[in-house]
Amino acid sequence: MTEFLINNMAPIIFASMVLFLLVGFPVAFALAANGIFFGLIGIELGLLGPQLFQALPDRIFGIMNNDTLLAIPFFTFMGLILERSGMAEDLLDTIGQLFGPMRGGLALAVIFVGALLAATTGVVAASVISMGLISLPIMLRYGYNTKLATGVIAASGTLAQILPPSLVLIIMADQLGKSVGDMYKGAFLPAIVLTLFYVGYVLLVAIFKPKWAPALPAEARTLHGSKLLLRVLTTMVPPLMLIFLVLGTIFMGIATPTEGGAMGATGALIMALARKRLTLSLLKQAMDTTAKLTTFVVFILVGARVFSLTFYGVDGHRWVEHLLTGLPGGEVGFLIVVNVLIFLLAFFLDFFELSFIVVPLLGPVAESLGIDLIWFGILLAVNMQTSFMHPPFGFALFYLRSVAPASVKTTDIYWGAIPFVCIQIVMVGILIAFPQLVTFGLDKEVKVDLDSVEIEMPSSSYGGGGGYGAPAEGAPDGQQQKPGAAATDAILDMLKENKEK
Repeated sequence: MTEFLINNMAPIIFASMVLFLLVGFPVAFALAANGIFFGLIGIELGLLGPQLFQALPDRIFGIMNNDTLLAIPFFTFMGLILERSGMAEDLLDTIGQLFGPMRGGLALAVIFVGALLAATTGVVAASVISMGLISLPIMLRYGYNTKLATGVIAASGTLAQILPPSLVLIIMADQLGKSVGDMYKGAFLPAIVLTLFYVGYVLLVAIFKPKWAPALPAEARTLHGSKLLLRVLTTMVPPLMLIFLVLGTIFMGIATPTEGGAMGATGALIMALARKRLTLSLLKQAMDTTAKLTTFVVFILVGARVFSLTFYGVDGHRWVEHLLTGLPGGEVGFLIVVNVLIFLLAFFLDFFELSFIVVPLLGPVAESLGIDLIWFGILLAVNMQTSFMHPPFGFALFYLRSVAPASVKTTDIYWGAIPFVCIQIVMVGILIAFPQLVTFGLDKEVKVDLDSVEIEMPSSSYGGGGGYGAPAEGAPDGQQQKPGAAATDAILDMLKENKEK
């Protein structure tokens, strides 16, 4: 039994962790408990040194010192202030008036407002709940099919998962050791394409099943001409300016994601003040929810660090790497298996749990196969979107169910989500086939050929005849070594050794 444990410690730890999660044990505590329990067993069996847990305080303080994670409370606070200050309601009313004459116009308005909310809030729950409260009763009142209405609301809310300033992308960048700015740049075009796919689906429904998506009646369209134009400008310009303030400064390299989040939070407060909707109660609610979500993220991250300490200590990362690099099909086989695995795990785990548990194990394997980690992270983020839409455990479906009228059946919400889950799966396939959607516009990595590097060092006569220009030891008479040749060779050898490592 002891020999079996020693030889199979990594898969046993992984299986135990999955079992804990499946029975519903809190994720942060399941991870930490597994790490400590199996760490003690590993020390008892001689697999690990007793000094293993001495590294734990440094790892936890490393989380606290991570400035990138500060962007999470900033963007969360910004989103909550905007959502509760009535921005979503004003946007939906305005864009609904704009697209009202079209069949499916209200559904299109929901998608565009969902995209704007995603680009300003970055919080799925805020988007889905606000859209469900505001738009679902209106869509049902004007004869929209229940499945289409609920599906559009849930799907447009999940755009906050992939459209910057997404919290998922911040965590993904942190776990893969990449720049948040690059992750945002890479995700922008796929997010736009996915939004257009949603629009295309609604247009097809409006063409082939016009009764599912009727146009707004004339009496419901109260704004026309210059009044409509003025309303569009006053409603749309402030959030678009906020988007530019946050994302534009990050993309141009003027601000870090943390600084961009701080500016966004300040901008949200100013917009709420301008609308005369910033109250002490609203501020307290937003701060309370932000503190809870941030604490939730940090606790999972601490648990994941405790787990990874033991898992890496027993060479679990090598076990995962050998398991995945040995798959048939090489890089393509790896991508197919990983995406199927993420899709299945998304039935039971949300994106935070997947990001902290699975991504750190998959990242090194992807890098060893020569896969661009920015592209890989965005591919996984698009796949993880399905975790919000999976019947019967999708969080977006739960959020919508909590605010939907009693007349809306839960089965209608589930059936409405399925076409959009299929669209998300198609998007994953498109990203695998066309990685340029992500890598286009990213700074190319500069590769240096160390064999072509020349380092010139000045000759010196310091110390008499033993200077750089002195004959090399063992060299034929009359021949001198080039100035600094020995030092140059030593530096180049060191660079090559580092590159090989």
